Amino acid sequence: MTLLSIDWFLLIEKLILIAVIIFASLGIALYTTFAERKVAAILQDRPGPNRAGPFGLFQPFADGLKLIMKEEIIPNSSNKFLFVLGPTLAMIAALMTCAVIPWGDKIVAFGRTIALQIADINIGILYVFGVVSLGVYGIMIGGWASNNKFSLLAALRGASQAISYELAMGISLIALLMITGTLQLGEIVKQQMQPNHFWNVVYQPLGFLLFLICAFAECNRTPFDLPEAENELNFGYHQEYSSMKLGFYLFAEYINMFISSVIMATLFFGGYDIPFFDEAKHADWGNWLALAGVICLMIKVVLFIFFFMWVRWTIPRFRYDQLMKLGWKTMLPLALLNMLITGAVILWLKK
Repeated sequence: MTLLSIDWFLLIEKLILIAVIIFASLGIALYTTFAERKVAAILQDRPGPNRAGPFGLFQPFADGLKLIMKEEIIPNSSNKFLFVLGPTLAMIAALMTCAVIPWGDKIVAFGRTIALQIADINIGILYVFGVVSLGVYGIMIGGWASNNKFSLLAALRGASQAISYELAMGISLIALLMITGTLQLGEIVKQQMQPNHFWNVVYQPLGFLLFLICAFAECNRTPFDLPEAENELNFGYHQEYSSMKLGFYLFAEYINMFISSVIMATLFFGGYDIPFFDEAKHADWGNWLALAGVICLMIKVVLFIFFFMWVRWTIPRFRYDQLMKLGWKTMLPLALLNMLITGAVILWLKK
């Protein structure tokens, strides 16, 4: 490939889209921390953050500034290269999952048709699972490089938990892929937008429930937050971290929660499909229709994020043996059963 053969306009479009999505993800993660504290306050009948700016809206910036201004501490006994690599890898892996998500329909600008998706590859789901698996290395490396027994134990918990629940999550997704027949996220959304076709949650209710529970475990959210169990492991796998290295771990967790919500909305709830609205009949709306689809996707994501927060401040965490028992003796058999039933129904309908 020569420089003359490169579509520079396409390259610029993708770079702008990448920048917009990354900054939007960071902004959403920033304000998700604020929303979590507000939701906790509402559930506990107290006001929550209300000092920094009107209604406390500047609280996330105050928290971010506090992390930036704190002293960078690297323990003498730690592996310094891996100590820095851990949070960096966790943050990069969290942001890389944005690449294959269809954020909306195509728009027309400057005489060009622009897809609101960085890369519509034909193995989109496999890409997401591959990148999510890399995030486990961020946890393991950070816990091991700290040279702290509590950090190492928490990292081992996090890794074993992720491996255990990724199996059930992957198998629950296989049943969905048997119905859709494609790994492309964009194509899965388009199938759900077809006339006389319901969202995939109607065809795979058990698969969605299993995926949702596994998403809680993958994001280390309550009741699966055993890697950060303060009463047992002090502060968890980021025990020795401070300043923005700690901020990277915390931001990565909230970005993972945001991306998990987007993926669930895309796979099971039509993505940017507007419910009870036929987009094909209003194609003349152009960019306004695409914008409405993006807003609809964000509304679905906000509802999922609220559910993540609601569960955190409602349900106590499991013991570790209960967590592993649920993953291997309940989630995995149910996922296998769901896959077998789905295959049997597909074969029966083809006859």
